[in-house]
Amino acid sequence: MRAEIAGGGIAGLTVAAALARKGWDVRVHERGEELREIGAGIFMWENALRVLEAIDAYDEAIFDGERDEYWEVRDERERLLQSGWMMQGSRLYTILRSQLHRSLANAARRAGAEIVTNSPISGVTSNGELRLASGERVKADLIIGADGVNSAVRNSIGLTERVVDLEDGCGRYLIDRRKDDVAGRSLEYWQGGRRVGVVPVSSDKVYLYVCRPASDQAGRISPADKNTWISSFPALRPYLERIVDNGRWAGFYDVTCKGWSKGNACIIGDAAHAMSPNLGQGAGVSMQSGYVLAEVLARHKDVPTALREWEARQKPVCDATQKFSRLYGRMGTRWPRALLDVRSLVVWGIGKSSSLQRRINVAAHTDVTQGLTAVPI
Repeated sequence: MRAEIAGGGIAGLTVAAALARKGWDVRVHERGEELREIGAGIFMWENALRVLEAIDAYDEAIFDGERDEYWEVRDERERLLQSGWMMQGSRLYTILRSQLHRSLANAARRAGAEIVTNSPISGVTSNGELRLASGERVKADLIIGADGVNSAVRNSIGLTERVVDLEDGCGRYLIDRRKDDVAGRSLEYWQGGRRVGVVPVSSDKVYLYVCRPASDQAGRISPADKNTWISSFPALRPYLERIVDNGRWAGFYDVTCKGWSKGNACIIGDAAHAMSPNLGQGAGVSMQSGYVLAEVLARHKDVPTALREWEARQKPVCDATQKFSRLYGRMGTRWPRALLDVRSLVVWGIGKSSSLQRRINVAAHTDVTQGLTAVPI
């Protein structure tokens, strides 16, 4: 059986490694001239860590990363609202995004997958034909679109329902780490519609994210205007003043689809369920979906049947994660300024309910590596 994958990002490489380990002939098409991941840091929750273990990428991925014991949330008065936000016993590593990407690529190659760069695709057909921008046409038993929010695969087989601009976004930066910087925990500060995260990701780097609503034009300037952010978050001055022009601004989008597959073609990752990164689970649920796809295909001779079962198994968790991430963003960026104390009370109250936190971060507490029945963690 042969699979052609459009997109060499986190989702594409995870499913490539998982399929190759099941004996599939796999080729990944990356449009760029080299295989590289754009970004700064990334959260790896329990669900993602278990997939990394299952595809033999774990040790490399977390090498020199930070094991987080706490994720603190503080409000505009610097009051501590939560010290173990959304964790509930889950492991959490914060690592360099480039390190994760490298580990997945190496795992895919070790398993036998081929990765081709400078190979953009123009579309696919539902009967398993991939069309390259060069004009070449390639047949396969399975075509996978892991080609992002503006997926050519999704659009070419008519699966797009909506791509919604969530009207907020963030800048992501890496700064040099100092000996007295936060360790073993991540920080998130809220101030009106702005949020700043301080996340140690390696022995020498700290990941900063600065989030704001669409209406906050001063906050959108890239590279970040350090003064405007320091004025909002004076307690974080030691971190914010270290920002250099090594990041980029990115808006947040929700993607919803009529389905995840058609015939012998399917979509995965941001192509299927792009979401805001507020729960740190965009990559995690994509990695879960890639792993489960390989498991389901190993149990079916008929690819379209397997794809329908895969979607039925994975879509509920992805939908829930997308929804709660969107709600988290609205709470963080659109809450009326006159009612900020009420927001703080709501966040504090959510933290007192273990069952509600597990429901919000359901993906982190779902293990898909123990067979096709997802196991609560």
